[in-house]
This record gives sequence, C-alpha cells and structure tokens, in this order.
Amino acid sequence: MKIAFVYDMVYPFRIGGVEKRVWEISRRLSARGHEVHVFGLKMWEGPPDTFREGVYLHGVCRPMPFHTGESGRRTIFPALWLSLFLFLPLLRKGRFDVIDCQNFPYFPCFPAGVVAALRKSLFLVTWHEVWGRYWFYYMGRAGSVGIFIERLVKNLTRCHIAVSPTTKAMLLDLGVEEPVAVVPNGVDFERIRKVPPSSEQSDIICIARLIPDKHVDVLIGAVALLKASIPEICCTIVGRGPEEERLNAQVSLSGLDKNIRFTGFVKDQDDILALLKASRACVLPSTREGFGMVALEALACGIPVVTADHPGNAIRDLAEMGGVRAVPLTAQDFAVAIQETLQSPLSTFVPSLEGAWDWDAVTEQWLGMAEEFLRISKEHAAKGSL
Repeated sequence: MKIAFVYDMVYPFRIGGVEKRVWEISRRLSARGHEVHVFGLKMWEGPPDTFREGVYLHGVCRPMPFHTGESGRRTIFPALWLSLFLFLPLLRKGRFDVIDCQNFPYFPCFPAGVVAALRKSLFLVTWHEVWGRYWFYYMGRAGSVGIFIERLVKNLTRCHIAVSPTTKAMLLDLGVEEPVAVVPNGVDFERIRKVPPSSEQSDIICIARLIPDKHVDVLIGAVALLKASIPEICCTIVGRGPEEERLNAQVSLSGLDKNIRFTGFVKDQDDILALLKASRACVLPSTREGFGMVALEALACGIPVVTADHPGNAIRDLAEMGGVRAVPLTAQDFAVAIQETLQSPLSTFVPSLEGAWDWDAVTEQWLGMAEEFLRISKEHAAKGSL
C-alpha cells in the first residue's frame, strides 16, 4: 500500500508521543514493503523532501513558535500554517491508498480530507485526545469554537482510530458511530533492554509537562506527607512548563529542597529510560491523558505506576494488566498509595508487556485495521452509500 501520515510535528526533530507513534509505525510499515510518506512542518535543514530509514518525509512549510505566552499553551498557528500549505504537496504525490491524519490540532484534517476525497483514498482520523467540554476550561467562552471544530473533524470520515478505550468512549460520546478501532501506542523493548539504569536513583519519578492538568502539585504534597515516615525520600520531576516556577516555590515552602529535584526537559529518550530504570515508582497525577506513553514505558522498564482515578485519564486503561494503581486526586491518597507501592515487591505489581505492546504488534494492528476499513469502504461504495 501507499500510505500517508499527517501531523504538524515530525520525529525525531520534535520528540513527543504522537510524533513517536507516527514514526515507529511508519518505519515498520516501510520495512514490510509499503511506501510510507509523512507530511508535517519542515523542521530540518536542507531540502523539504528527504528519505529516512525507508520513510519519505515532506516538510510542507517552515515551523512557527509552538507555545506562547506565560500560560505555555500550544498555539493554533503552526497547525493553521501547515493546513494552508498542505493541500498541494499532498495532492502532488499521487494517490494514496490510506491517509492517516492525527486529530489534534485539527486544522490539517480538513485539507487532508479533501485530498482523500479527490483521490478516493481511505481517510483515517487517529484520535489521541477528545476534549469535548474541556474546551470551556481551556479557553473560557471561546471554547465553543474548539467544540465546533472538533465536531467538524469527527464528521470528515466514517473511519476513526482511538489510541485507548477511554478515548474511544469519549469519541462515542461525541457522536461518532461505530466502528471505532482501538490501536494503542507501543514501546521498543529491544531499546529498553539496552539502556542501563541511571546513576541518579530515585524513589519516585514523574515525567510530565508542567501544566495544571498534570497536577504535579499533588505529588509534591504527597512527598511532604511521606517525609514524616521516610525522611530521605527522593523524588525526580522531569519536564518543563508554565507551572515550573510555582512548583519550585511549593517545594521550597514545604522544606523539600533535599527531597525533590527538577531535571528540566530531557531530550534523549535513552536518558529518560535510564531515569525510569533507576526509580522505584512512577507517579503521574494527570487528569487528562489520551493514552499515557510514560506509564507504558515505566511498566516496560519494570516500574509500577500510581496515577489519578479520573475519567479523563486513559492511563487507568492499563490498570487491568496490573502494575497501575489509580487513586483519588488528593495528596493524602497519593501518599498512601506511593508508600504501599514502595513497600511491596516489584514482582507483585508489574506485568510482562512484551508481545502485545511492542511497536511491531501495534503496526500489525494498524495494518489489520486499515485493511478492514478498506474492505468496509469498498462494500459501501459498491452499495452506493459512499
């Protein structure tokens, strides 16, 4: 098959969960003999079209600032910029059997959907998050615009992919009709095995962008409570964001300067894996996760996870395998759960994930899903319903 993936940011020039998913699936599809193209912002030097590990990368236009202002929120301008220039490059590469566009940040879905319609390609939208009424929390009254655009995107195709059962449930609540395929994210077990633990050991590690939805303040409050019984407790917080100054102040006011360290942003994935392997528990108090890559990577490193019991947190979907404990979003509940986790043998918490959660297995799931959607589309076309 000839396959196109569309997302504004491109791995490895920007490292994030969505970028990594697109890249890992793309290069494995290429290794299986498929022709794979990735369209996004031009984040590299040299010509706009390049070839990397069997995958064609197309830099549609130069990037713009990704976050803005003291809030650190993601701006809409890179996505708008990409959507303005995406149509012709995507159209000129000929007909794709499948165009898979990542749902967020929405705008590129529209030109990608038009090209798919013109070329009679299967158009997939992969949903990493569904915001719904969260838009009002994020933007106030202007959130109605976000809700409107999100609903427009869900009507662009009948073929939707969700990265988790939680995201699928939110899609169905949004009004998307079945079938909605669930194709999760994965991990690279071979890479994980090769990375040794960091020399900087921790009892607790939290890897998150420092924004309100991640609730790192709850973790700091839990560490303050735990210090009474575990004076030398050590917590590492990895990430940057607009909450960083406030969280540092909370650490100082709580007398935790010797217990909690902030590493800032860690770019190298091997360094992140090394920090995970050198920790005893991964704590993620987030209330908004479409999947939760960090949690999966922690489990793959043999580290149990404590997370928030919240309907917007898809990390809870991993709990049925074992290794993930979801608790109410209070410092007291997190303190109790962390202490119990630290006092229990790791073998009683962490399951073996190899096989089903490897990127090879995820790629096979993606292929099976695409073939099934192609079959359904052909049946509908034959009946004159498409």
